[in-house]
Amino acid sequence: MTDSKNPETTVLHAGYRSDETTGAVAVPIYQTTSYQFQGTEHAANLFSLKELGNIYTRIMNPTCDVLEKRVAALEGGVAALAVASGQAASAFAIQNLAKAGDNIVSSTNLYGGTWNLFANTLKDQGIEVRFADPSDPANFERLIDDKTRAFYAETLPNPKLEVFPIAEVATIGRKHGIPLIMDNTAAPVLCRPFDHGAAVIVYSTTKYIGGHGTTIGGLLVDGGNFDWEAAGERQPALNTPDPSYHGAVWSEAVKPLGPIAYIIKARVTLQRDLGAALSPFNAFQIIQGLETLPLRIREHSKNAAAVADYLSEHPAVSRVIHPSVQDGENRSRADTYLKNGYGGLVGFELSGGLEAGRAFIDALKLFYHVANIGDARSLAIHPATTTHSQLTPEDQFASGVTPGYVRLSVGIEHIDDIIADLRQALDAATGTGSARHAAE
Repeated sequence: MTDSKNPETTVLHAGYRSDETTGAVAVPIYQTTSYQFQGTEHAANLFSLKELGNIYTRIMNPTCDVLEKRVAALEGGVAALAVASGQAASAFAIQNLAKAGDNIVSSTNLYGGTWNLFANTLKDQGIEVRFADPSDPANFERLIDDKTRAFYAETLPNPKLEVFPIAEVATIGRKHGIPLIMDNTAAPVLCRPFDHGAAVIVYSTTKYIGGHGTTIGGLLVDGGNFDWEAAGERQPALNTPDPSYHGAVWSEAVKPLGPIAYIIKARVTLQRDLGAALSPFNAFQIIQGLETLPLRIREHSKNAAAVADYLSEHPAVSRVIHPSVQDGENRSRADTYLKNGYGGLVGFELSGGLEAGRAFIDALKLFYHVANIGDARSLAIHPATTTHSQLTPEDQFASGVTPGYVRLSVGIEHIDDIIADLRQALDAATGTGSARHAAE
């Protein structure tokens, strides 16, 4: 086993070398529901958390375990939990700390599905989400009270693409015993939020980690760097007896196993009770994507930067949204938190507004019109009428969506082919091609 800190090596070797029984190098798909206990004492030890091991695949599975270990190693965390989707990961991340009557403070710059989860579904469960504009980190501190359990944000928020001030907000939170939970879905490898003070990382592995548009999945990663016990009354979920698990006080109960109280609680309460388990086959598929993630994210970033440059010069484009064309504080944050590229997402607005945006989408030939990001292939969508359509116009605007906004997830095809498709679609949508030909 290697102890390399290089992501290209980590994603291939961390957490698994070969199968102990067969010697298989590829991670096996352990398609089983249950596991043979060595005896009654062994079974009792597992259920009482005196030792870690497999009990039931709704809670853990050896294939999922390799995925969890590899992503935890990639992020510099101590443990992870694989779940059925990125939405499940976002929900669990909050529900693991907050109950009815509690609140969290979230960035306004969010994916539409997360916004709806926070503003409506969690609200129905009695958990209030207060939204803070991250342009000023102090906005988070202004919204806390004695029931605030967490801060939440996206590293490279989709669709606004303004990098979040991780260290600034994490520092504010730690002063009050409040952990920062970072959704790093759009910036794996490019950013390691734990290095900047975040306590928990959330992923939709459906996106760049899986990378091929085949498999839904999610992950929570525990940094092991937040002192839950010292947070005291601020974090009752981890510091008071939990009636759902023999009255365990999580900050104390798992000390012999390491600083993994947060992830163990999520696994043996939420995952056990709500059952959003990642299937072993899906874990296998995501592992395949993970193995090439560092290589793909470079190409995504390189191609996206070239697309941003091209769109910036196009007369029909009124605005380009990408870290490479930002300035001031936004550019400074991008350069601080993103290393070796700005990611694969590009947004832009057409001067023709809503109808021009629709016409552009309909004219694409290489780009797929799908509700996803992070595939190896290039994707495009019109968020106002799709991913963010459940939001009010005011909430759409707050999250970065305007009527004419188009989001591109730039793939790893040859850049000449990507640009050619954008060119013909822009020509078709705006008539610039006909005008150019007439002039010629």
